[in-house]
Amino acid sequence: MAACAEIDTGLPGFRLWPQALSVTAQSALVAEVMTAIEDAPFYQPATPGGRPFSVRMSNLGPLGWVSDRAGYRYQATHPETGRAWPPIPPLLLRLWDDLTGWPAPPDACLVNLYRGRAKMGLHQDRDEADTTAPVLSVSLGDTAVFRIGPAGGGPTRTVRLTSGDVCALTGPARLARHGIDRVLEGSSQVVPGGGRLNLTLRRAR
Repeated sequence: MAACAEIDTGLPGFRLWPQALSVTAQSALVAEVMTAIEDAPFYQPATPGGRPFSVRMSNLGPLGWVSDRAGYRYQATHPETGRAWPPIPPLLLRLWDDLTGWPAPPDACLVNLYRGRAKMGLHQDRDEADTTAPVLSVSLGDTAVFRIGPAGGGPTRTVRLTSGDVCALTGPARLARHGIDRVLEGSSQVVPGGGRLNLTLRRAR
C-alpha cells in the first residue's frame, strides 16, 4: 500500500487520499475481486420502479446491498444465485482500519462495474442502520468524474477519481449527495476488459 496523504477537498467530511494504492496493489486487488466475482457474478439491479441500473453490481462480505422492485436493502445472499457473498479482501479491511479509525469492521462491500456509458445519479447512502459510520470508497481502473454536494441540497462539484484513489464520506459529508457523471473509457488498463471497479465499504448493521 502506498503512503496515504490526505488532501483538503473543500467539503467538510469528504476525505480523499489520491493514489493510496500502488499500481502493484491495485492489480493484486483487482485480481482478488475478480476471482471472488466468479462465486458472486455481476448482475444488473433495478430501481423499485423497475428501471435498470447502467452499472453492474455484486457484493463482498457478510451483507450485500441490493435493489429491485421490493426496494433497497441489505441481505446475506446473492439475489440470483442464492449463495452467500464472498469475504471482503484483507487489504480492504486494512484500508478501513488505517483510514477511518472506526472501531468496528465493515460488514458490506458493494462492487460496482462501470463500462461503456454506465453512470450513477446523485444519491445518498442512507440504507445503513448507523449513518454515523463512515463510507470508504476505492477506485480501480478508468478515471471517474465524481459529483458531490451537501446533504441538504445546494451546489455540487466534481472530482476526478483515478485508479488507486480512496475517498470517504464522514461526519457532515456522511449523507452527502454523490454520483458518477461519466467514466473516461480507456484511461486505465488495470481492470481486465476495461472499465472501472468501485469498491464501497460500509457498516450496514
